[in-house]
Amino acid sequence: MLELPALGWQSIVIFVVFALSLLIATYCTYAERVIAAFLQDRVGPDRAGPYGLLQPLADAVKMFTKEEFFPGGANKVLFVVGPCLAMITALMSSAVIPFGNTMSFGNNLFFLQGIEVNIGMLWIFGVVSLGVYGVMIGGWASNNKFSLLGAVRAASQNISYELAMGMSLIAVLMISGTLSLREITLQQSVAGEWQVWNIVKQPLGFIIFLVCAFAETNRTPFDLPECETELVGGYHTEYSSMKLGLYLFSEYVNIFVVSAVMSVLYFGGFNFPFQYELRDWFVNSQGWELASAQNLITLLGTVGLFLKIFAFIFFFMWIRWTLPRFRYDQLMRLGWTILIPLAVFNIVLTGALILFGVI
Repeated sequence: MLELPALGWQSIVIFVVFALSLLIATYCTYAERVIAAFLQDRVGPDRAGPYGLLQPLADAVKMFTKEEFFPGGANKVLFVVGPCLAMITALMSSAVIPFGNTMSFGNNLFFLQGIEVNIGMLWIFGVVSLGVYGVMIGGWASNNKFSLLGAVRAASQNISYELAMGMSLIAVLMISGTLSLREITLQQSVAGEWQVWNIVKQPLGFIIFLVCAFAETNRTPFDLPECETELVGGYHTEYSSMKLGLYLFSEYVNIFVVSAVMSVLYFGGFNFPFQYELRDWFVNSQGWELASAQNLITLLGTVGLFLKIFAFIFFFMWIRWTLPRFRYDQLMRLGWTILIPLAVFNIVLTGALILFGVI
């Protein structure tokens, strides 16, 4: 067995988390085409490799080899910083997501999580809030009125829906009593008893969070910042080459991250039914060591979490190719006059249920 210090194992986990985030986001572009083709009853990508599986690599080569373009009068420094900031903040969000329970090798015990902090939800909200600067800077630095208008739309949309999203999470935090995503996950499955997932306790909060997630990731029916019929291409109208690729790629990373957060907060994360009974069966009936059995359960839980994430990613793409986009006034009215009051009602209702010992 390779002996590494705890920091060495954790460094490997951090590298794997970022690599998986990039890989899944890469093939989300392929999945988008395949799902769109399936829903529209047409042939999807089938030229680049078997079943079109090399299409993301072909797209990457195309993006890297396209001509670099800077609009006249653009701020060249900020024009480059914008997409870089959007991509960096998208990747940083995945650092605190627990993709699995503990793994042990020899005397080393580590988490399948980039970093474990007791303010995980604050970390995600803080980093996600910075993402709007990447969009705003890119739109302003382009020296294009359509790009600027798209950036202003994105900023106002993100601010509006972050309020409702944050308030919907307050109810979950009231129940769990912690900001740690790992602790919230563990509370949804306690050894020796069946603990229900938070979706049972917070159905209204989950619906609010889900709607806000579509707006936060600029996905249809809330993709107003890049509305082609009104704004040509939105905040990235003037972008080409890999700078455009970073903006498009960061959207898919954000979809992956928000799907993982919803799976952790409302659907038990890496927990799955009868996991402790299965572990005890391996130990008592098959003679496995407890550490080996726990490692297997951790791996199964990680697979289960990714299946939940992929289900949400499919749902995002299903909605995109099914529903038309809102008008901008409908978008803002939904956020301010419907979702925020519903989130406040959900907080009050949760507090009453906690007070009377219902949950």
